Amino acid sequence: MKIEDEFRVDVPIDEAWKVLLDLERIAPCMPGAQLQEVEGDEYRGIVKIKVGPITAQYKGVATITEADEAAHKVVLQAEGRDTRGQGTASATVTATLTTDGPGTVVHIDTDLNVTGKVAQFGRGVMADVSSKLLGQFAQNLERDVLSGSAAAAAEEPASASAEPTPIASAPSAAAAATESTAGPRKIDSPEPEPVDLLDNAGGAVAKRVAPIVIALVALVTLRVLRKRRKRRKARTNA
Repeated sequence: MKIEDEFRVDVPIDEAWKVLLDLERIAPCMPGAQLQEVEGDEYRGIVKIKVGPITAQYKGVATITEADEAAHKVVLQAEGRDTRGQGTASATVTATLTTDGPGTVVHIDTDLNVTGKVAQFGRGVMADVSSKLLGQFAQNLERDVLSGSAAAAAEEPASASAEPTPIASAPSAAAAATESTAGPRKIDSPEPEPVDLLDNAGGAVAKRVAPIVIALVALVTLRVLRKRRKRRKARTNA
């Protein structure tokens, strides 16, 4: 399924471009996500989601396959698998940045493929959840990353001879090769809270989950009634 969305950040396009290429730095801003290790150009981690009491954890890898600075376009390939073997998820995410006054709008085009329990919710719910998660991501990005960068830049003394320190930059080929040879680099990051689809999609998810819950309640009720009947028969025969 294809999902399109966008979010805005209050920084110039060149600054936003450098920050968004730094996956290690922005990963904690995405709800439910945890970056665990980096090896070469591969970023590995987990994403946790839940529907009510049911929690699923996807373990996977993300790779930047294209980064066109002139066009301010980046393509990210990601794939993961439910750690209990109950489904898979893969996505090609294309982000295109455009100037919007003093800020930047980030257009997100996602080609998503999911299997397992999550797939039952369909495109409408996925688009709703995606929109809300991107909104949360943008808020976290502004608060935790971009505001800190702006404050640091403001405190830096102006100097004609000094070169500006880049906010973020992709690792060089030599650094990537060294890292790949040394093995994966572990990332010390906090355990993420699962993304609750019921909280993020509200009624849309509830409508789909309700029939399942009703069916489960009906099954439990039937089992209880059967047990009671067996007990009564046993007492009568005794």
